[in-house]
Amino acid sequence: MAVELDHSFTTSRSLDDSYATILDLERVVPCVEGATVLERTGPNSVKAEIKVKMGAMSMTFTGTLETTEQDAAAHRAVLTVKSREAGGQGFANGTITFALHDAGGDIHTSAQITGKAASMGEGVVSGVLDALITDFAGKLGQL
Repeated sequence: MAVELDHSFTTSRSLDDSYATILDLERVVPCVEGATVLERTGPNSVKAEIKVKMGAMSMTFTGTLETTEQDAAAHRAVLTVKSREAGGQGFANGTITFALHDAGGDIHTSAQITGKAASMGEGVVSGVLDALITDFAGKLGQL
């Protein structure tokens, strides 16, 4: 199942500071409810885990988050997520594109979900992801 979502955030940080913040994966990942960094795997990547509740089910996904594109002049970055469901056959992969501007930025999320999570239906999956990213955007603005 494919899901596309758009969000924005506001911040009082400078544009350059906001850009540096989104590239700091060990600082950004904990802004996602239920997510933790397990270890740094490279200069632009971490191994992370997220525990997500969808309806009556709770699932844990473990995988990598990597900064795959950086454009400091445009204040734009793309993060790529590749994760597998613990003990299951499903995965949650995606790209998160940040386009920053003065006083905040826009976040475009493109996700591919399979397995038990996808079986919950597009409405549930979209709703859970939308709530996660809305919460993330609020926390990102406060960093």
